Amino acid sequence: MKPLPGAPGVAAAAAALLLLLLPRARADEHEHTYQDKEEVVLWMNTVGPYHNRQETYKYFSLPFCVGSKKSISHYHETLGEALQGVELEFSGLDIKFKDDVMPATYCEIDLDKEKRDAFVYAIKNHYWYQMYIDDLPIWGIVGEADENGEDYYLWTYKKLEIGFNGNRIVDVNLTSEGKVKLVPNTKIQMSYSVKWKKSDVKFEDRFDKYLDPSFFQHRIHWFSIFNSFMMVIFLVGLVSMILMRTLRKDYARYSKEEEMDDMDRDLGDEYGWKQVHGDVFRPSSHPLIFSSLIGSGCQIFAVSLIVIIVAMIEDLYTERGSMLSTAIFVYAATSPVNGYFGGSLYARQGGRRWIKQMFIGAFLIPAMVCGTAFFINFIAIYYHASRAIPFGTMVAVCCICFFVILPLNLVGTILGRNLSGQPNFPCRVNAVPRPIPEKKWFMEPAVIVCLGGILPFGSIFIEMYFIFTSFWAYKIYYVYGFMMLVLVILCIVTVCVTIVCTYFLLNAEDYRWQWTSFLSAASTAIYVYMYSFYYYFFKTKMYGLFQTSFYFGYMAVFSTALGIMCGAIGYMGTSAFVRKIYTNVKID
Repeated sequence: MKPLPGAPGVAAAAAALLLLLLPRARADEHEHTYQDKEEVVLWMNTVGPYHNRQETYKYFSLPFCVGSKKSISHYHETLGEALQGVELEFSGLDIKFKDDVMPATYCEIDLDKEKRDAFVYAIKNHYWYQMYIDDLPIWGIVGEADENGEDYYLWTYKKLEIGFNGNRIVDVNLTSEGKVKLVPNTKIQMSYSVKWKKSDVKFEDRFDKYLDPSFFQHRIHWFSIFNSFMMVIFLVGLVSMILMRTLRKDYARYSKEEEMDDMDRDLGDEYGWKQVHGDVFRPSSHPLIFSSLIGSGCQIFAVSLIVIIVAMIEDLYTERGSMLSTAIFVYAATSPVNGYFGGSLYARQGGRRWIKQMFIGAFLIPAMVCGTAFFINFIAIYYHASRAIPFGTMVAVCCICFFVILPLNLVGTILGRNLSGQPNFPCRVNAVPRPIPEKKWFMEPAVIVCLGGILPFGSIFIEMYFIFTSFWAYKIYYVYGFMMLVLVILCIVTVCVTIVCTYFLLNAEDYRWQWTSFLSAASTAIYVYMYSFYYYFFKTKMYGLFQTSFYFGYMAVFSTALGIMCGAIGYMGTSAFVRKIYTNVKID
């Protein structure tokens, strides 16, 4: 098959667009190095309720006032920041490197009833705000109420202590003082001070204070990893022992049957997985959707593996939006993986509408993610939240899908069809399907599918708690070595479980193993989503339509993507197992 005309131009455009996605560590308004008395910008980011981390609004959506300084260097935001709702606004405070500022008033709030009500609402809902200095985050509380909940007070004085090491900023601390009672029709003066102090903290270690080793490296975390690892050893040993002993008996029985004459074979009790050798490599039902899911699952696995490795090498948490930008870049770059595995599987199953399969495979995951984000975006716009994705960012994501992901998926599909698209099965496929005999209820594919995801979920659910807490609460996840180990454990457990399930299914002379192996592994997603309900109601204090829709919407996307990945891993491992056992059996 010849490549489409204009492919070099498309590839060049794709490469240029992908370069724009790379997280730029030194491309903001400064390069993290300063001269004495050089401008240092205090950015105001968002404000929102403490218990709803994703429900954030622009800092100046509350009636705060702006400092007098107007001219600053321009700020460039990345795609990851735009998607995460990072909206930096200049505070107006005049801060210079190593130049102390004595307590000074920078603006005045004319507190009418409307502004007071806005502050009171924020204090009642435990609003706090986030700021940045040199990419270092700072948090502060808007105000507090008295014990009776009748009087409300606003913190009006920001006391900043900034640590420096050489010509770099390595530490920032904020102390909120100046508690002023909110009384309508009064004027409230907002003030600040800046104190610079020398620090021994290295620039590379300046984010260590934001990490929580006592939480992530707790002995429960270590015990869960050890427990999962022991379960893997036990499961692999059990599967190996059962299958090797059972298969040895099966091979011995089939060899004995080959030595019988025709009458003895007819009178014999033929049963087992050999009897379906003429149907086991029959194309799955709905091959177009099935191959698209397998291709997407392989791509998600590749993305997960690469992003975790990059996160282990580079501290992505030190740059705003860098993790999301990296994930988008890697997903776009690994689109040929999707096309290769999905296209080759579809070709081996005799599919002829390969262009349609390529489109479905390319847009399956992006459509799911963008559809969910589009729905949640309506709610964010209604709430005037900073999480509302700008129209320009939506257009950029669509351009990535059409001009990067689709062409690369096409390249992968063409390679897959030409390199591994031939159906080289070890057994011939019968023209007429063999009738499937009745079997016990627990051998039905529906039961196998429901039970198949229990063990894979059991191997990862402790890690799910730490991942959920880092995303839905105020923790920075940094133990990517744990995550890599858990991913390996999940793959091994998933493959072992699906192989056992498939063997029992084939032994019951049911050759519908493709969808069963995929769905039994993918059912892990159901248990993860059920766990997310438990986490929401018992481990968090989230509330409100916006936060609830955001949580369950994106948890559905996460669980579905995890299920597709596990399903693809289970199918690929089971496919190798099925091909192996039928290759070693002599078929007349």
